Amino acid sequence: MSPLTLAISYFFHLVATVIWLGGLTVLAVMVHPAARRALADQPTLYRLLNLVRRRFTPLANFSLALLSVTGLFQMAGDPNYQGFLDFGNAWSVALLLKHIAFAGMVCCSLALQYAVAPALERTTLLLERGKGREADAERLARQEVTLTWVNTALGVFVLVFTAWMTAL
Repeated sequence: MSPLTLAISYFFHLVATVIWLGGLTVLAVMVHPAARRALADQPTLYRLLNLVRRRFTPLANFSLALLSVTGLFQMAGDPNYQGFLDFGNAWSVALLLKHIAFAGMVCCSLALQYAVAPALERTTLLLERGKGREADAERLARQEVTLTWVNTALGVFVLVFTAWMTAL
């Protein structure tokens, strides 16, 4: 692989990492806590978080796809890569651990997008119409925050394993 192709791949991989992990960190550390403190009205809080989620999700999904494609280019171009399911060196072990953490992030993202977020949206609509239970909305909101934190922590592990691979 040419150095230019690899450099372009690294650039887009880093941009996608910043968007995905940076977005998760901002959500977990800043947006969720600040919104909870500022908005006492539960339906308004959930509506705001839903709007934020709808803006972030397409960027996160695009970043996920970009990370997958560019990561494959980089893996194939790395001299430490010995082949599929060959863990004969420390770099390959670090790569395996990185992929496990990445897969965990994908699972958290899928759970957020296709289970927790839609359920929270339905519950919020019911609350706005006086038919929902605040306890259900609060439970779903806690699940959303928990999954966001788990996703962020897994992202930190991805960075740790990447640093380990880079050092080898």
